Amino acid sequence: MTIAIIDYGVGNLRSVEKAFTSQGIPAVVTRDEKVLRDAGKLVLLGVGAFGYAMDSLRKLGFDELVIEAAHAGKPIIGLCVGLQMMFEEGHEFGVHRGLGLLPGRVVKFPDGVRVPHVGWNQVEFKQSHPVFRDLPDRSFFYFVHSYYVETTDQACVLGETEYESRFASICGRENVVGVQFHPEKSQTAGLKLLQNFAG
Repeated sequence: MTIAIIDYGVGNLRSVEKAFTSQGIPAVVTRDEKVLRDAGKLVLLGVGAFGYAMDSLRKLGFDELVIEAAHAGKPIIGLCVGLQMMFEEGHEFGVHRGLGLLPGRVVKFPDGVRVPHVGWNQVEFKQSHPVFRDLPDRSFFYFVHSYYVETTDQACVLGETEYESRFASICGRENVVGVQFHPEKSQTAGLKLLQNFAG
């Protein structure tokens, strides 16, 4: 089953592709709509500002493609800002509409919290999920971000991380899951999580 990494001009696409292929998992970086629609699973990356990432995705019409794929039951994983884009809105340099696949908004860490949050932190798994298979609870992953998701539905919080306060670092519902950290930079644990998503 091919995994398609959505190429909309934002994100470290090749390093994520390499992370999959290094584990023998077929993955392709593409902006070919047919390839994206035919793929078994989708990967939505994002780095930088929420609004810029959403605008870039929208200009290619890939926002609707992702929403349609999610509603059709296709497995989708969001990485870093890719997770944030799954929510209803982002509050970075203004208020920007997200994909609305998960309920809530993306906000900046409170005053007094050092930003960006950069480095290795543990994730406490709050619910069982296939992406956690054979991963020990409180595994370490690599983070780089200044904003985090604030959800209105705690049932979609799959993992939490402590960084001066607790925040949701893995969220998901049914076939949609997203992680705030960078699996491709998270060594053994990150590669295992990508393997689990690939199934």
